[in-house]
Amino acid sequence: MIMGNHSAGKSSFINWYIEEHIQKTGVAIETQGFTFITSGRKRESLTGNATLHLYPHFRPLLEFKGVTDYVSAEISTSKQKKFSLVTFVDTPGLVDGDMVYPFDVNNAIIWFGEQADLIFVFFDPMGQALCKRTLNIVEKLSEKCGDKLLFYLSKADEAGRETDRQRVMMQIVQELCRRPGLNKCGFEMPTIYIPNPQKPSRCENQIEGVCQTIEKTINQAVQKTLDQLEKDCDLIYATITSKLAQDRLDVSYNKTSLVRSFFCGALGILLPFLFILSFLVNMVSQVEMEGLVGEGLARVFSLSAAAVGIVWDWIPEDSQIVFIIIFGAFCYLLLFLAKYFARQGNRTLTKKEKRSLAKFSDYVQDVVKPRKAKLYEEYLQQCAAEYDF
Repeated sequence: MIMGNHSAGKSSFINWYIEEHIQKTGVAIETQGFTFITSGRKRESLTGNATLHLYPHFRPLLEFKGVTDYVSAEISTSKQKKFSLVTFVDTPGLVDGDMVYPFDVNNAIIWFGEQADLIFVFFDPMGQALCKRTLNIVEKLSEKCGDKLLFYLSKADEAGRETDRQRVMMQIVQELCRRPGLNKCGFEMPTIYIPNPQKPSRCENQIEGVCQTIEKTINQAVQKTLDQLEKDCDLIYATITSKLAQDRLDVSYNKTSLVRSFFCGALGILLPFLFILSFLVNMVSQVEMEGLVGEGLARVFSLSAAAVGIVWDWIPEDSQIVFIIIFGAFCYLLLFLAKYFARQGNRTLTKKEKRSLAKFSDYVQDVVKPRKAKLYEEYLQQCAAEYDF
């Protein structure tokens, strides 16, 4: 992301880097919104909604009222330098005074800065370098992502003599250091300007250092991405393994709950059934019982009735009603427990879901991780001599 006061050379730097006049430049405020400049197969200009479709991870911008209408993208076919690996974000030119922006420009720039890998702050030596709005935003960015901030004195060739440039830089540095969040050791502000063979300048131009910084950040981003890929693979594998292990525990728990539910339900139904059956058996003679259900089953009913009768005779006559109430409550409790245990089951994975998770796990371990290792090796081979491997 490139930010700074208006006419600080932000758009000019982007045009120089990609060697294509893609952004308007001039003394007036040419950039009033946020413009993404990225590489593509076809030269194209995109508006707000199309830009957010191209960069869906920037959809939180919709929370900033009015900013969507001031977001655009310029797709260039340029292959210069490392542009194919870079996306520039050109920000609105910042001014003080009565200038009213159609959206919350301060917080929008701060949000963009948090997403960016690098934040270039261009200070114009021609009178607008100490723009308070710029300094306020820079101070906020320094609190949240100070390691990404880089300061440059742009258009250094227009600052006059060397003494004039030094005076301008001292004024800027003094103003920055007055703010607690920006007062730090090792403060650097290289001088840069767009080379022009027709207007040679004796001022030191460190614009190639900006290109080297971009290239270094790209390399670091590649390393971080590959490292993060390995961490993500390990996380996915661990998550799937944990989920399958938890599913096995849930299956075991569900079986236990089912057994408990069946046991309580069976007792809750069987006990009152035997109690009622014993009274019915006592009301029918043995011969009639054998004629109705057969000799074998009649014998079972008789034995059950005899057992219930023994228990019933053991209970004092004045406590039989209390026993019936307690017995009924106990049977109801058993049925309630059966229903309770039946509801305690956890959701388990289907066979299709298990196969799908196992497939993902195998793909991560057998395809993605080896591919990551190969990419890392190819990357390192590009960075070092072959005899180092």
